[in-house]
Amino acid sequence: MNKHKLKALILMVGAIFMAFLMVNVTSQASTSHDQGVDWSKYNGNSGTFGYNTDKFVFSQAGGFYGGTNIPQTTYNSQVKAAKKAGKRVHTYLWDGVGGNMTNAKAMMAYYLPRVRTPKGSIVALDYEDGASNSVTANTNVILAQMKLIKDAGYTPMLYSGKAYLSAHVNTSAMVKAYGSCLWLAEYPDYLVRTKPDYNWFPSMDGVAIFQFTSMYKAGGLDGNVDLTGITKSGYTTASKEQAQTNVKHSQDTFKVVKYNQRGVFYPDRTLAVRYTDSDKVSQVATYYKGESVTYNAVIIEHDYVWARYTRSNGLYGFIKLGVTNGQAYGKRVTGQPVSHTFYTVKYGDSWWSIAQRNGLGMTTLASQNGKTIYTTIYPGQRLVVR
Repeated sequence: MNKHKLKALILMVGAIFMAFLMVNVTSQASTSHDQGVDWSKYNGNSGTFGYNTDKFVFSQAGGFYGGTNIPQTTYNSQVKAAKKAGKRVHTYLWDGVGGNMTNAKAMMAYYLPRVRTPKGSIVALDYEDGASNSVTANTNVILAQMKLIKDAGYTPMLYSGKAYLSAHVNTSAMVKAYGSCLWLAEYPDYLVRTKPDYNWFPSMDGVAIFQFTSMYKAGGLDGNVDLTGITKSGYTTASKEQAQTNVKHSQDTFKVVKYNQRGVFYPDRTLAVRYTDSDKVSQVATYYKGESVTYNAVIIEHDYVWARYTRSNGLYGFIKLGVTNGQAYGKRVTGQPVSHTFYTVKYGDSWWSIAQRNGLGMTTLASQNGKTIYTTIYPGQRLVVR
């Protein structure tokens, strides 16, 4: 073989090797999984970052708690902080509507106009407590909410644990409608973990994000890994264009429905106590003399009828008006307004430890939350302790 042919052969082999190397590097890059964190109000106004290699953040805008929408005041500032740090920021909502379609739609009507992440970005439903006994009702509610999210120009996702979803929701219906849209949590332990342990992966169809730890760093922080690239939604030209197409399709096809937030009722329960708006307001107004008190909603919860009110200083509370069954059926409950005090369940908590901390018996604590001491409680769940 002469020199020129040998040189040509060497160049060709080199080119083939480089091409193989580039394909291999590209393949590795395509399977590398971005990691990120999620925040609630407990992470402060600017959030708590994990590591500088993190690419995305989920911030909680609020949720539907105890029969009413309660926004989180840290949401807007957290979104700004995440954007300033160069993270892809998305939104999630506590979805405590159970299987109630009226409340589910009212919740979305309240929060979707308040989303501050880009069109196309993720709006995830955090569905981990309060499910009804009907898998069909729960599933239909979530599907309706996901459709409203998509129609508003965002990417719908569903967050929970595998066991909870398997017991209460038909996830295959979500995956059929929206592809890989599940964000699932499964932790091997509560040690600090900076990388996912896929031996603990919650194997289900349609998992797009795996929340692999609540101890992403010392002190506690949720750590997530994006398995499909879904967190790029809203941050590419294609995803933004698709979001605008969804909005336009919705506007062209469907009539926009406005939901009245003043009266949030459970339509499948009997409203036994029927007082006028002025009656409800006068009860709390008498107690807070000299203040302007506004009636917001009637809520039936755990067989009690409550009126939610807002004072002139912006604080709100609940006054018990009556019960829906038992000896006091239909009778007005008098006295000072009663406000809930909530406790957020942490990892390692139990009915016993929470009851002890708040001076309650286990059975009393569970009962006033509409549950039994055999009901599983989950981190992040809110319980009424007073």
